[in-house]
Amino acid sequence: MPDAVVIPILRTFPGPEALRFYVDFLGFRVDWEHTFEPGLPIYRQVSRAGAVLHLSEHHGDATPGSAVRIEVDDLIALQRELEVSPVYPLRIGIDHQPWGDDLDVPDPFGNRLVFHAPGAVVQ
Repeated sequence: MPDAVVIPILRTFPGPEALRFYVDFLGFRVDWEHTFEPGLPIYRQVSRAGAVLHLSEHHGDATPGSAVRIEVDDLIALQRELEVSPVYPLRIGIDHQPWGDDLDVPDPFGNRLVFHAPGAVVQ
């Protein structure tokens, strides 16, 4: 499969919290969204700096409690950006692992986004 693209689907719940978390807090943008009619579940695509996620309110599309690893260029800058955000009071530290550094960010739906920088991050 040359040039295969993988886009994870994360389960979210109806209401404004998905946009508050993914757009207002994490800085993703909404690329598009779909619903069969008003009042039915929304399926949307969000992206940020090359990372693309599908967020689904549809029961059965995905399971809350999933984890996604997203490689980033500057983990320290991302941590600082989230640390000063007034949207969520999360104070998340960087975990240093033998395979690189991780910034584990839980969403309001039980999913985890693990922002990852391969190798060691010098502080």
